[in-house]
Amino acid sequence: MNKNKITFLLVFLLMFCTAHLYAWSTVGHRIIAEIAERNLNRKAKKELKILLEGRSLAYWSTWADQIKSDTTGTWKDTFKWHYINFPSGLSFEEFSQQLENYATENIYSAIKENQKKLKDTSLSINERRTALHFLIHLMGDLEQPLHVGRAEDMGGNKIEISWTFTNANLHYVWDSQLINYYKYSYTEYASVLDIHSKKENKKLAEGNLEDWLFDSYLLAEKIYNEIEQYDKQENQYAYYNKEVLEDQLLKGGLRLAKVLNELLG
Repeated sequence: MNKNKITFLLVFLLMFCTAHLYAWSTVGHRIIAEIAERNLNRKAKKELKILLEGRSLAYWSTWADQIKSDTTGTWKDTFKWHYINFPSGLSFEEFSQQLENYATENIYSAIKENQKKLKDTSLSINERRTALHFLIHLMGDLEQPLHVGRAEDMGGNKIEISWTFTNANLHYVWDSQLINYYKYSYTEYASVLDIHSKKENKKLAEGNLEDWLFDSYLLAEKIYNEIEQYDKQENQYAYYNKEVLEDQLLKGGLRLAKVLNELLG
């Protein structure tokens, strides 16, 4: 095998292996963070102004993906924090049992640990700030349903789907292509979605981390089961999944706000 072919193969394998580790595009994460920021209470806003060094939640929302390019090894083990895999057909009780006994670090254990660190005022501000950066991102990740998907297809990465005359995969479509299809900026999309009353927003944010992960698990099951009925057509798939996509983005923002209000408010 010549040098060019080896280089191409290595690049391809790197892209394939890392694809499963990302959830929501930059725009998606910023939409969730912007909605969260609009729903913070006064005390949480004051605390976050210090912890975020005057920058917005949206600014830091993709930091946990950006550090995957770090070459020092500091963050090498955090790739496992962005997802969790389950078999199909679990009841809530079965899901809960597997969640609590999961063999490796995962999005559930990472969110819980970073919540604990953010709340702990005995830690240094830098430790709490890092925990916050992870929390902003991972609370968005859990609303991308295919990050609570199946191990055998790498959360939809092995399921091909036609998109804009190219071969994409189901995970990639949910990460970015559905959001990009509507061509809003992240602030525009946040404004389009965050239109409900405080009472309605509170209802949308009900539950706890376990409930929210199970919601995404059930939605992932639905996405898997329905993929064939759309004949993998871009316009049709985007049309029928628009409401689902927007519900996930809105709930992601409101649930992030709830967590930050409870920890800092």
